[in-house]
Amino acid sequence: MRFWISAGAAVSPDLPATANPPMRMRVAEIASDARIRDTDLAAAGSRREARLRDSELFLLVLALAAGVAAGLGVVLINLSLGIVRKLAFDIPIGAHLSEVTGIGPPRVIIMPVIGGVLVGLSATMLRRWRPREVVDAIEANALFGGRMSFGDSIGLVWVTLLSGGFGASVGLEAAYTQLGAAMASRIGRSIGLRRDDVRLLVGCGAAGAIAAAFNAPLSGSFYAFELIIGSYTLQALAPVGISALTAVLVVRALFASSPIFVVWHDTGLTAADYIAFFAMGLAAAGLGIATMKGVTSTERLFRARAVPRWARPALGGVILGMIAVPFPQVLGSGHGGILADLHGGFDLTFLAGLVVAKIAGSAISIGSGFRGGLFSSSLFLGALFGSLCGGLLLEFVPHFSADPLIYALVGMGAVAAAIVGAPMTMIMLVLETTGDFSATIGVMVGVVTAAFAVRHWFGYSFATWRFHLRGLTIHSPEDVGWINELLIGPMMRRDPAVISADLSVDELHRRYPAGSTKQVFVVDGDGRLSGILDPAETHGVAGMDEPKTVGELVSAPPAHLLPGDDLRTALNRFSEARQETLPVIDNSEGRRVIGYVSEAYALRRYAYELERHRGSRPDDAGIFSPAAGDVSIESREARIGGE
Repeated sequence: MRFWISAGAAVSPDLPATANPPMRMRVAEIASDARIRDTDLAAAGSRREARLRDSELFLLVLALAAGVAAGLGVVLINLSLGIVRKLAFDIPIGAHLSEVTGIGPPRVIIMPVIGGVLVGLSATMLRRWRPREVVDAIEANALFGGRMSFGDSIGLVWVTLLSGGFGASVGLEAAYTQLGAAMASRIGRSIGLRRDDVRLLVGCGAAGAIAAAFNAPLSGSFYAFELIIGSYTLQALAPVGISALTAVLVVRALFASSPIFVVWHDTGLTAADYIAFFAMGLAAAGLGIATMKGVTSTERLFRARAVPRWARPALGGVILGMIAVPFPQVLGSGHGGILADLHGGFDLTFLAGLVVAKIAGSAISIGSGFRGGLFSSSLFLGALFGSLCGGLLLEFVPHFSADPLIYALVGMGAVAAAIVGAPMTMIMLVLETTGDFSATIGVMVGVVTAAFAVRHWFGYSFATWRFHLRGLTIHSPEDVGWINELLIGPMMRRDPAVISADLSVDELHRRYPAGSTKQVFVVDGDGRLSGILDPAETHGVAGMDEPKTVGELVSAPPAHLLPGDDLRTALNRFSEARQETLPVIDNSEGRRVIGYVSEAYALRRYAYELERHRGSRPDDAGIFSPAAGDVSIESREARIGGE
């Protein structure tokens, strides 16, 4: 006689039916106990996983992993960029393109064109492979709870690498942050973190990327707070800081690198300097707005031309190459140009031309289809603008003791803050690279002025301006995507008052006396929605000699909702229809009423969710305090006063 016992089977088929009944009962008891133990172990394991996900110490470990991944990603991108530029321009690996002189005009003209062809073909193939817009870190955190596609991000990094490698006047920071944030998002989603934690981890990845790229952990941290997360909280402080510092340590361990530009310069600023910095901030705001609008205007101009989409970058490469012949510093992001400007400077006439050339080069590069950002390009443009302002003051106001180097730093921070929209990041970047508190205060004046002026006059940074042009109302990375995830289906009431259009008005009053309900949904003979009635408003026709049917009281099918509509759509529909209650139908073809939603409930739900997302975790709880538990759906409904 043979038998076996497991959690999945009570008694084996090998146990004879003639076996001793007590033996069979004992085997069944053992199997039942095994199933109970396995169930308890599974439940305990789920509880341990939930506690682990809720642990802020565990989140710190994930932030450290995101920092390591971001640092390695920056190293890999920089090595690849060096190889591409070595092949294209024959410059040493690790050298900055905008500081290298002596590149022959034929190569300066031809290489951007070749790069444009490669970028155009690569972008075309990527669109066929993944025909959708690539979601960056800001959009992911604002609309999608931190969800980013790793495959889409790799494609964006590849196209950005080709653009920067062949001389496009764009920054590689878009590639750094895209890869770092996407890897962090993948880590968070694979573990099953909650929405807010995934968003925080995306910020950690972006912080690590910028910190590693500039060897500046404070700048990377504030970049995440201002542009990716959208707020500075104690809960985010430790993870973001650890990620930024870890990424910097990874790069330093591999290359013993230093910040991209280091300035040791004693400064002595006067009251007149601060007045000049304020004026520079206003001028930098105007320059930044002009640059952002110039990029989009150039983009529209290229789209209006009868040129295939894949060929536009090549055409842009031709124009860029012609600009780069007299002004080779426009090639690349501008890191080397910043060094040349800060340490050597340029002639005033050449400097004025270079400012215009850099604006045109960046606008043509992005407008024609090259991929990249304006972070480092705006730093270079700002440094040129600041040097020009300082030089002009020395030239035309001889009694004004302007230090061109400090003015270059102020211009660099102010223009970058105007375009990128991260004032504290720019202030910290200057502080980390100069170590000069006096210079940092001067930069702060220009940066704050420029940031406020752009916000007042324009209202967008470069990233959010491009979202606006795509029809996305994103003014910051604050999480607004949750409203698109609140669907009408789970919210609607499923007991609608329905009556057939063929019935008489008297029958309507018999079924729904005055005061019993405010809305009755009228359906035709096929059960399709045909109108909405308030029984109290129909009593005036009850005493008429000629009986009327319910259908004669409605004129046209009313506005309606679908179960898959989100809360934003519902609120807009209420406003357009001017109805207090809207029916929910199964689909646009069947139009069968399956429920209804009131405007009052939709507004209460919106107000509650808005409050919960803005203040779900108190900042004064401490960095390592237990996280506030999630509120269950049942308790939410109870608190909201669900219908």
